[in-house]
Amino acid sequence: MAVTPPAESRGKPSADNTGTTVDHDVLAKLLSDFARRVETQSDPDALLSEVVSSALALIPGADEGSISVVVGRSRISSQHPSGDLPAKVDAAQMEAGEGPCLDAAYAHETVRVADMATEERWPRFAPAALRLGAASMLSLQLYVENDDLGALNLYSRTPGSFTDDSEHVGLLFASHAAIAFAGAQKVHHLEVAVDRRDLIGQAKGILMERHRITDDEAFRMLVKTSQDKNRKLYEVAEDLTRTGQLDQ
Repeated sequence: MAVTPPAESRGKPSADNTGTTVDHDVLAKLLSDFARRVETQSDPDALLSEVVSSALALIPGADEGSISVVVGRSRISSQHPSGDLPAKVDAAQMEAGEGPCLDAAYAHETVRVADMATEERWPRFAPAALRLGAASMLSLQLYVENDDLGALNLYSRTPGSFTDDSEHVGLLFASHAAIAFAGAQKVHHLEVAVDRRDLIGQAKGILMERHRITDDEAFRMLVKTSQDKNRKLYEVAEDLTRTGQLDQ
């Protein structure tokens, strides 16, 4: 019969372990702790905020951080900056239309900038970033969802802050964060779908009571208004439940 080991012994090294991977074990523990913190987070926005703060604590060389979000592969926004530096540098990147964050998001690659003073890949962005105080950067793709892209951006005020170790830890961290974000998105979408279904049900109930009509007839009224006004069905339902008026 299988015997379950006591909780305090689970995950510990074997008796033959010589301790040569202690540093790796510490990193694994830190990443596991991060994964546990975010796995129960159902709000994608709150999760991304946690991603930025945890990245600064875990990834070597990072002074500041943010997340670049590309919606529909066209509209770019900076979210959850840890301070003024990433907010200003992200704005400069969007204005220039080039930079490491965009390359990380679009090209699905990790981008490291060792020294912004000698950087030649982005001639419009690099001088502006340097003037703002970003001496080095590391950008990692965080997620891809249909046409929406995300990249984790890390900034340092010192040249050469990001090393191979930074990339290694950053890639492991980003993989954990991406899985957590995908799970949060699914939960969020499910919650939104349920909320919208409930709104439509409430709106149908109002129409059925008001006009003494059937469920199907009430639904057709909502659909007709949605089509006539070129509005989403749930938006029409929300207005009706909020104002009591059907915008016909």
